[in-house]
Amino acid sequence: MPYTRSVAAGALLACAIAVLSSGCGSSSSTNMGPSTGATCTASSTSTTITISNNTVCPQNITVPRGSQVTFVNNDSITHEMFSDPHPEHDDCPEINAVGNIVPGQSRQTSNLVVARKCGFHDHILFQVKSLQGSITIQ
Repeated sequence: MPYTRSVAAGALLACAIAVLSSGCGSSSSTNMGPSTGATCTASSTSTTITISNNTVCPQNITVPRGSQVTFVNNDSITHEMFSDPHPEHDDCPEINAVGNIVPGQSRQTSNLVVARKCGFHDHILFQVKSLQGSITIQ
């Protein structure tokens, strides 16, 4: 009997972990949209943009001229971060240095030296609003 109870307890624990972790993932089984209830707490003056659950955080940042912005892919899929507009990607070519970014990888823009506002998006999922944002260079 003790063996049966420990197996049942293990199964219950595994089930509880699965239920809790499912609330943290994407709301879409194809991972094509943002998760619901995700909250971005990053500062708008950060020089790091994190991609998680098909969402960039923060979406809009302000950096001093000469800065580089780091994109961190904490998502489960590959993203391709490029300058607006799609598909030309020619407004802020410095962002195009990020390009293809696989899960777990970090990549940086080139030096952002011209004062302006640069839009960016994921080239693969260019219509997903949560993967779009801007970098204002001051």
